[in-house]
Amino acid sequence: MSFWWFWSTPPVIEAALDDDLPALAEIHAQSFAHRWDADELARLRDQDGAMLLLARRASPYGTRRPLGFLLLRQVADEAEVLTLAVDPRHRGRGIGKRLMQDGMFRLYGDRCKSLFLEVDAANEAALLLYRSLGFRQVGERKGYYRDSTGGGTALVMRVDLG
Repeated sequence: MSFWWFWSTPPVIEAALDDDLPALAEIHAQSFAHRWDADELARLRDQDGAMLLLARRASPYGTRRPLGFLLLRQVADEAEVLTLAVDPRHRGRGIGKRLMQDGMFRLYGDRCKSLFLEVDAANEAALLLYRSLGFRQVGERKGYYRDSTGGGTALVMRVDLG
């Protein structure tokens, strides 16, 4: 049975609430070897300049359970992606891209000039996403990721927002 109609509406992007943190921690644990629990996510979200966004289904018939989330931190006119994670069951549907676009739009509105991130050089899907959003490599950190299949190299990437 096909549920094309269920995914025809883009997800809603909104600020994460305290009640969402356990589900976000679960998504993070399914996405990364180094897991952040709900308390860690709350501490990061509560830092100055931090923004924790999540994606939910727009359909009133769907669950309110998060599909993915983005955690950003801004200092002055620069920001960084702390993490981006999408529930493995919902990957490949553009949720990560929608989260990044929304986050970048909000940062632009806050007069942020550039956004940085670090990504595992072996994570081809993430690299494709970030490059499609205009990110370019500006550095690299060898041995950064301990549990990587690609030798642990982190690529430092940047996109100019304004």
